Amino acid sequence: MDHDVASDYGSDFSPEEEIILSALLHQQAPVPPPDDPSLILGGIQDDESPVGARIRRTYNWRQHVRGDRRTSSKTQAPCLAVEVADDGSDPANVESLESRTGRSRQERSVSVEAPVDIPPGPIELEVPDLRSPLERFRTKPKKPLSVTDLISPSWCELQYWFTLTKHGRKRRTPAMKQGSAVHKTLEEEVHRTVAVTITTKEDAWGLRIWNVIQGLRTLRETGMTRELEVWGILDGLVVNGVIDELSHTCPDPELEATERDPTDTPPTLPADQKSITDFLSPNHSRTLTQANFGAPGQPPPGPPSSSPNVYITDIKTRATRSVPKAASFRPTLMQLMLYNRLLSNMAADGIDTGILFPRYDLRADEPFTDAFIAQMSGMFSSDSVPPSSSSSSSSSSEVDTLSLLLAHNSLNSLWSLLTHELRLTFPLGATSVGRVLKAEYRHASDGQIMGSKTLRMDDALLDAYMAEGLRWWRGERHTVGVCLEEA
Repeated sequence: MDHDVASDYGSDFSPEEEIILSALLHQQAPVPPPDDPSLILGGIQDDESPVGARIRRTYNWRQHVRGDRRTSSKTQAPCLAVEVADDGSDPANVESLESRTGRSRQERSVSVEAPVDIPPGPIELEVPDLRSPLERFRTKPKKPLSVTDLISPSWCELQYWFTLTKHGRKRRTPAMKQGSAVHKTLEEEVHRTVAVTITTKEDAWGLRIWNVIQGLRTLRETGMTRELEVWGILDGLVVNGVIDELSHTCPDPELEATERDPTDTPPTLPADQKSITDFLSPNHSRTLTQANFGAPGQPPPGPPSSSPNVYITDIKTRATRSVPKAASFRPTLMQLMLYNRLLSNMAADGIDTGILFPRYDLRADEPFTDAFIAQMSGMFSSDSVPPSSSSSSSSSSEVDTLSLLLAHNSLNSLWSLLTHELRLTFPLGATSVGRVLKAEYRHASDGQIMGSKTLRMDDALLDAYMAEGLRWWRGERHTVGVCLEEA
């Protein structure tokens, strides 16, 4: 350096001091240790805390780098591993990630070794139940499907799914209990209930079948019965339900008139020509229906004109004095059609007891208990002779309950008696079941009739609904919620 040339800024050192400074710069000076021991980056093994999971979070330098920078690291906890970018920036100006203004500046990450408590033994993870609703809730030994099971999802499958998963069945609400009271009052207008002590499942089912027999007899005698239990096998699955009311009165004759197909009317024959039914017997006195359904050794049922059709009515109770509309009526619509399907199958003797009884785990040939027969004897009377050889010698048309049960002392035998009663009640089989259906609405508080709706049976509509509904029950499609338009 030429010392004669003056510097623009001048020098703070004298010539003697510059000589001493030059000598010091040419010596090998040791690198001093850092002032703050807390900034020493030690390995993970240096940490005495238990080894744990690494939790990533942001670090606010302004909260920790302050005060006396020479404070010993032994007074600071926990031990932090800090990553600082060496870009020459002032650490004091670096903001945390939580700060909105610091997102565009230098970022740092801090890893804290925190201990994790792991419970002893194997960890059990909750595995979702992938079984179908049918497998979970309506497979033996659980009860079979009911009409309620098939109808309740029609408005919202998701709601019924939550009901099944939480309770296993639809819980009775106060409104439902009030409706049951109305139904009980209506039933007592037709039937008288007598308490019977049951000790076996076979006796319980014998009582159920016997009540159906009594209901069919009441229908024939008075033209109306209530609370009639029905069973059926739909697509291989056992289904049961209880019909609120059956009667011989058509709820809507005009609607029934439109139901009849003009092509079903038999053609008019010439006066000198006889029909095929005229040649069924030598005395030409029996019709085709009587020849098919008459019990052996018993007088055949009367002509179709003396046995009118049987019509189904479903009674609904409501807390409001109004009749539902649109989507709210769809479950009732399907319920009535399903009742019609089940009753028609029973009337046509279309129930396989080889499927029905095993589904309920019943011993169909097991005799009823003596206590059950003793309680049932003398309670009822019969107005028809059953199709059995043991009662054919009776000189009276009235057979007491004791003799009747002794002659049909098992479920299989009693079911044959039920089949005979069905033939008397529905001489034309499924054709005797009226295709005009009625929904009657009563107020839940006093049972007052508020209105009714009538409709025609639609087999195609029911088939489509059942096919889609059973796909859900079998887990072949996902659960669907209520439509937005109907919510």
